Amino acid sequence: MSEPPGAATLAAPPVADAPSEQLTAQRVQPLPRPGRWIATAVVVVVVAQFAHGLMTNPFYQWDRFGYWFLRPVILDGLLITLEVAAYSAVLGLAGGVLLALARLSKSPVLRAVSWTYVWALRSIPLIVVLLFLYNFSALYQTLSLGVPFGPAFFTFDESRLATDIVIAVVGLSLNEAAYAAEVVRGGILSVDQGQHEAAAALGLPRRYQFWKIVFPQALRSITPNYVNQLIGLIKSTSLVFYVSLLDLFGTAQTMGSTYPGDIVPLLLVVTVWYLILTSLVSVVQFYVERYYARGATRDLPPTPLQKLRTGLTDLRARIRREAAV
Repeated sequence: MSEPPGAATLAAPPVADAPSEQLTAQRVQPLPRPGRWIATAVVVVVVAQFAHGLMTNPFYQWDRFGYWFLRPVILDGLLITLEVAAYSAVLGLAGGVLLALARLSKSPVLRAVSWTYVWALRSIPLIVVLLFLYNFSALYQTLSLGVPFGPAFFTFDESRLATDIVIAVVGLSLNEAAYAAEVVRGGILSVDQGQHEAAAALGLPRRYQFWKIVFPQALRSITPNYVNQLIGLIKSTSLVFYVSLLDLFGTAQTMGSTYPGDIVPLLLVVTVWYLILTSLVSVVQFYVERYYARGATRDLPPTPLQKLRTGLTDLRARIRREAAV
């Protein structure tokens, strides 16, 4: 029924959504977690006690630590450590790739040789390998290249070739290749079989399939595992002291024999330098993993600088919310 002309229309007053406004004004309070606070307090106390003892105990002789930390003799040993670790890492990874390909080959001879090498080198302690190579000249004074059981085309004097640094690099590389082979093989096997089939369906050469399609995807799995091996390799360089090569640890040992009162500061110097080297390797690992994560994850992991900016932004927003309340 239509209203007569001129009649006033009464509009219903707006009804406020009181429950919604109350819920909006209220803040969500997190559940109390006393166990977390207790564990945090215990950890903070233990860390504080450890730091206090580390800084105040005169036995550590931090003044002597500062004296030795950048001494030329220590830096020379550090340079030898870096040189041996770099050569061994490159040669070990190259050998590991070849051994992994041989292990995955269809040739039974290559598979058997690769498996035997990995089995033997992973079973023999590294110090034994180094000492055996150090005394290798007692077994073979000359090395020759030629026809087996026939004439030799080239002959080498083993004593001239096997310098201390060569023995160290060869020993570490042989040992590293055995472990790198399993890391690389595991990375290759982690690539989905469909990737191999798709590459083969395109008619690409086998070598191109491996280096351009399979291996870059395998690096996502290889990188973190091999970096662990690389960190172990850096620490394993301390064993080359036993083949008369004065690396970082060997130099500290020698100086400790000359200055027996400075043994603890010298060990602290070695510890800090190894911490610095392994930390740098971990930083490189992060960026390599981030690079090869492209295309595999929707969002790349944030860099430390990005994490810092995000943390500061969240802190400012929280302060503003607290101030508004």
